Amino acid sequence: MLYYLFEYLEKQFQLPGASLFGFITFRAALAVILSLLISTIYGKRIINMLMRQQVGETIRDLGLEGQQEKAGTPTMGGIIIILATLIPVLLLCKLSNIYIILLIVTTVWMGVIGFLDDYIKKFKNDKEGLKGKFKVLGQVGLGLIVGATLYFHKDVTMKEQVLPEVRQELLTQNPNIAASKLFKPETKSAYTTIPFIKNNEFDYAKVITWIDPSLEKYAWIVFVLVTIFIITAVSNGANLTDGIDGLAAGTSSIIVLTLGIFAWVSGNIVFADYLNIMYIPRVEEITIYIAAFVGALIGFLWYNTYPAQVFMGDTGSLTIGGIIAVIAIAVRKEWLIPVLCGVFLAENLSVVIQVGWFKYTKKKYGEGRRLLKMSPLHHHYQMKGYHESKIVTRFWIVGILLAIVSIVTLKIR
Repeated sequence: MLYYLFEYLEKQFQLPGASLFGFITFRAALAVILSLLISTIYGKRIINMLMRQQVGETIRDLGLEGQQEKAGTPTMGGIIIILATLIPVLLLCKLSNIYIILLIVTTVWMGVIGFLDDYIKKFKNDKEGLKGKFKVLGQVGLGLIVGATLYFHKDVTMKEQVLPEVRQELLTQNPNIAASKLFKPETKSAYTTIPFIKNNEFDYAKVITWIDPSLEKYAWIVFVLVTIFIITAVSNGANLTDGIDGLAAGTSSIIVLTLGIFAWVSGNIVFADYLNIMYIPRVEEITIYIAAFVGALIGFLWYNTYPAQVFMGDTGSLTIGGIIAVIAIAVRKEWLIPVLCGVFLAENLSVVIQVGWFKYTKKKYGEGRRLLKMSPLHHHYQMKGYHESKIVTRFWIVGILLAIVSIVTLKIR
């Protein structure tokens, strides 16, 4: 809203300094500061409110050191992250931007699913919370909305480079003029990029057109199915990662900050040309959303690091995973998720492998066996005697290394 206000003031009254709101970097910096202030200052008030409402965590006895001390710690703290993200976004972003609209929808949608899950657990005394089928239905519904919008919406396009012989000359001119001559707009909504490959653009239509070229009109189905799978997988991965103090919020901060770099360079004509990557018009606006989101996560960490004063609950973890998935798809880096979100993937796989191996050995030997001491993976290390602060710090380090590898893919193919 402030963006439109200062745009109006600049056009009508030439107000000094109003033009600053036209710069992505300025609004992103404001978004970080504002979200940090909201999450740290008002975060404490929300925690106190949750304590008054007796929204305390119920701890199952898993035999982990220091586990019972966490009983009664306020949960549903994901509300802090959601509010500290949405308020700066509503104030500073171009709300007509289709990517911002999708991210706001994602935040509210997944926040409601997570909130219902936490609400049922705490106020209805149902340890299972929201039934799994309803969670999955919600994730699939969001995937349908996001996938269909990114495929069919007129503002979601990529642009193809042309006239390479005059590119350098045009780049010295007005960027808007250069954009019109350097690139020709083409609707390539089913296109994405695959990391570590030289010619890394991939058309989802190829998944079915090898059968019959006429099937290209059904490429949207493939794209939507991929979107649903990614949103479901990443949101569940974030949910599983939220098991010890500071792990999910810290790891997510690293992932989202990396995606912010991808969004900024993909939406900037000069950097897209220099790095020879897919130029995606209007996607740079996501950078402001990401700045607010990172600020909210870091502010939440102020209260969530060991010993945690608040837990995010499913309200936070499902929302975080959904946002990360949608941003990755929007900037066409969904195939980089196994690397960038490697911590989430390891947590997911640890549960799948543990359960699968237990069922297999029980059927074969009559007695279930375990590969890990406990799953998800962070609990395995707790059972081995590692303090949770050490586990969290080392997982963060792994996350940083994976983020660096992901950024390197901009040039190494």
